[in-house]
Amino acid sequence: MKIRFKNKSDIFNVLLTILFAIVSVVTMLYGILHFGLSQTWPELVLNLFYIACLVMIGMYFFQYGITTKQFNYWCTVCLGVTVLLRDILFAPHLAYYSLHLACLTLSVALVLLLTFFYARKEWKTYSKRNLWLICIVDMLIALLYNIDILLEPSDEFTTYMMVEIWIRPTISYGLVACYVKGKEND
Repeated sequence: MKIRFKNKSDIFNVLLTILFAIVSVVTMLYGILHFGLSQTWPELVLNLFYIACLVMIGMYFFQYGITTKQFNYWCTVCLGVTVLLRDILFAPHLAYYSLHLACLTLSVALVLLLTFFYARKEWKTYSKRNLWLICIVDMLIALLYNIDILLEPSDEFTTYMMVEIWIRPTISYGLVACYVKGKEND
């Protein structure tokens, strides 16, 4: 089986992303089974996009039937759809309006960054700094959600939500690592 990356640190980044994302997706599936589909069906929809990203990362990593352009396009679309659904259209209720406004602003910025990334004809000219900005903005959104969860009274959903929030930043970290390396290898 051929792998796309030869550097051990690149392989470690991709495998670590896949491992943590799989743990997060399994946690989400457990939450769906534990809390019931009627309360957690939106998580199942988001899970489909996350699983699609993980499959594409695996296909890209093992050079199995997906080009760099296809990988960049479809993973960007999947990530953008999850941001649009989770953080903009169906934004969760937050305890503080300022946190809600900050998350919404960062989410719109993230969608714009993703749109700008792939809308460019020459996406290979996108700098590493700009690529890592996508990941950093996604991590800031997750951090603000964690702050809100910690400020609210805890219940049986607290632990589940603390894990679930970090799925997308983990996937965006892997996508950006693949984007950067795909840019260097192509």
